Amino acid sequence: MSIDHLSKIPNNVQLADDRRLQRALEKWQPGYESWWRDLGPEASQNMDVYLRTAISVDPGGWANYGYVRMPEYRWGIFLAPQDEGRLVNFGMHKGDLAWQEVPGEYRTDLRRLIVVQGDTEPASVEQQRHLGATCPSLYDLRNLFQVNVEEGRHLWAMVYLLHAHFGRDGREEAEGMLERHSGDSDKPRILGAFNERTPDWLSFYMFTFFTDRDGKYQLASLAESAFDPLSRTCRFMLTEEAHHMFVGETGVGRIVQRACEIMREHKTDDVRKWGGIDLPTLQKYVNFHFSVSLDLFGQELSTNAGNYFSMGLKGRFHETKIKDDHLLTDAAYKVPEVKGDQIAMTDASALLAVNERLRDDYVVDCQRGVDKWNRVIENAGIDFKLTLPNRAFHRRIGVFSEVEVTPDGRIVTWADWDRDHSRWLPTDEDRVYVGSLMQAVTEPGKIANWIAPPAKGINGQPLEFEYVRFN
Repeated sequence: MSIDHLSKIPNNVQLADDRRLQRALEKWQPGYESWWRDLGPEASQNMDVYLRTAISVDPGGWANYGYVRMPEYRWGIFLAPQDEGRLVNFGMHKGDLAWQEVPGEYRTDLRRLIVVQGDTEPASVEQQRHLGATCPSLYDLRNLFQVNVEEGRHLWAMVYLLHAHFGRDGREEAEGMLERHSGDSDKPRILGAFNERTPDWLSFYMFTFFTDRDGKYQLASLAESAFDPLSRTCRFMLTEEAHHMFVGETGVGRIVQRACEIMREHKTDDVRKWGGIDLPTLQKYVNFHFSVSLDLFGQELSTNAGNYFSMGLKGRFHETKIKDDHLLTDAAYKVPEVKGDQIAMTDASALLAVNERLRDDYVVDCQRGVDKWNRVIENAGIDFKLTLPNRAFHRRIGVFSEVEVTPDGRIVTWADWDRDHSRWLPTDEDRVYVGSLMQAVTEPGKIANWIAPPAKGINGQPLEFEYVRFN
């Protein structure tokens, strides 16, 4: 599938063949550019950044690396190649040919799924817009901007679907994407995690590890959709999303490494004295970001999620690899419930529990990253282990939203929670300390004291490479 790079909107969807759609998107484009200037990365307008830009959808060579002036990044619309014989793999339409147009009876539900996913993309850019002023290195600044421009492109991906397949309703929803803003008291973003602040780089790395990983699972589920344009859109988005999680996993790992180096060098656990971020504080941030991200999967038992599955709109992670009938009519799945002061597992309808199954897959994936961080600690000979808190901890959606639970899974009273939660979640003092470390380091090859250098650079470049040029 060739990409039209000369078009005002780069694309591989033959936009030039549909003048009405092209005009509609070009009419939306100035609003997007205005949003980027006002709420995108702060003070980045005159920077040349060593970015990757999509030039193909061929997995073997889909990206080009080079310097790009930030406002001139070529956002475009790219769908994975179409499989002409693709079939629906789950739900009541299992075995049918995948749809190229939206079935009328599913129009509202499909639009809602696309809008919710699309709304997260600009939200994260807004949350991260101030971070450039406190970058720990040019390498990290470049990675921030890479994440930002690709989240912007992912917004374009969802807006294209809305314009192409949902008429006036879709155009209005696309406008709404630019009218809602992260943390806005009047028009907040749809999902709670995308209204949280991202005030420092530790929060950014946690966000890209935990919250972008939720994005991976949501996109993978939508990539199973019977609506083929949505499936193809999400498949290519997943290609770009992998780097975002890499930034988070390696970013936290480098902070862990630096904490261990300081502990060994100065023979102390008090790394704050030497300008590092201590492991207990890292654990608090893990607790917060993991729990907030778990809420993004929704209720443990959800009629809506079950309906989306039955309709063929949204599947499970790696649907075709699951060994069942992909109908779930009579299947059971274990879900947690609160019984008195205990948390127990009970059998429930697998169809209603598709959110919880997706959350289970997500938890396993998160644990793999935490295990890598713990190997850094273990190799340094330090007696400490980072852990994921119990999934019931600090939850605001689902069966655990009405109880308070400790990281090790004990239900406690509100009074106990009020007394002890500062041991488990970042305090104002913790955030002030972390914030005090956030001083920009912009000399090529230099890096802030609280984080270790990366193991390797981007696209084979060394750390000393001038990843960002200030003009």
